[in-house]
Amino acid sequence: VEKIEEQLASLHIAKRSTLSEEPAYLLDIDVSKPAQSESSRFVAVSCSNKSIRVYNRETLNFLREYRSCPGILNGVRFAHACDSIVFSACSDGTVKCWDIRLATQKAVQIFSGYPSNIFISFDINCSDLIICAGTEKVEKDTFLVFWDARGITNCASAAEEPLGVYSESHNDDITKICFHPIKPNLVVSGSTDGLVNVFDINKDNEDDALISTCNSNSSVSFIGWSGKDYKQVYCMTHDEGFCWWDIAQLDTEEPITLLHVLDVRDAVCIENDSLHYLVGGLYHEKADKLFLIGGTSTGNIHLISCSTDGLSLVGTLCGGHAATVRSFCWNLIDESLLTGGEDAQLLLWKPRAVERSLAKKASMKIASSVQKRVRVHNSSLKSRKK
Repeated sequence: VEKIEEQLASLHIAKRSTLSEEPAYLLDIDVSKPAQSESSRFVAVSCSNKSIRVYNRETLNFLREYRSCPGILNGVRFAHACDSIVFSACSDGTVKCWDIRLATQKAVQIFSGYPSNIFISFDINCSDLIICAGTEKVEKDTFLVFWDARGITNCASAAEEPLGVYSESHNDDITKICFHPIKPNLVVSGSTDGLVNVFDINKDNEDDALISTCNSNSSVSFIGWSGKDYKQVYCMTHDEGFCWWDIAQLDTEEPITLLHVLDVRDAVCIENDSLHYLVGGLYHEKADKLFLIGGTSTGNIHLISCSTDGLSLVGTLCGGHAATVRSFCWNLIDESLLTGGEDAQLLLWKPRAVERSLAKKASMKIASSVQKRVRVHNSSLKSRKK
């Protein structure tokens, strides 16, 4: 952890994206996976104004914008094998795929769901073969919908029909989906019903596919994989709780819960500052350590270390954002960090960087309200019980 502390302390703002004419909250960030030996070239950001923006990874120069009226775009992911292919789930019941190399605004491929589907989460597996999207609850139905993603790199433009659905395992909005980083058949889903489900999609039916159900007892806001060989699953909740489970212990007598914190804001001691919300998590492979990212409504970013004994603050990044940070992407290869927030700014942090831009930090908080589907951390404004 000392090395991580040093890395964090050395991070400084290297680049700051210029504010667009239509400022928007930056809700999700992904960087393109390095093709061959090159470093990643692109950053894609999902925004609250129903758009995906693409930037140059090193300069943060704006390259492209994709809009999806009338639907709302939720989440953004690059393909693993082709760094110019980017996806987003859409509330119009599709997952759309764009090719950054093309000048067109049109999606090169559309993965269509069923008529009532409203997609609010999605992911693509590590082999780029399967896409999975999660729906909002409509009447009594909540679905995980799967498609065969092969052929995307050939830019076939036909709409793809689903391979099938899972419909029994959640009973409320599926807020997050996350495929296993190295096993293409494993996927974890999280929902406002409090359940975190792990599936093996190679199995013939949903009952057999459901390996594990963990209950966070609260609405799930973020999920991820961690631990050696990624045999652990963790989640964060909309009321700033944290749960961490060891799936490898399923067939043993050992308890599967590694840690359950009802409110991380009360569990982490931060001198001269506070913790208002959680943004997400990150498993550091080299250090074999799970970290949480949290922050304050004024834009400070806290890195929190997880162990089975509890949570502890590793360090804080200040002076970058002027409002709540909503998204991040930490590149462990070059130790750089990308952050996006409600101040409409995309920041690139690098070790020992010097910011050359003369652009002033915007102190404004955007007036435009985020669409209802993006859950704002209302609890961050409540005073905490002493």
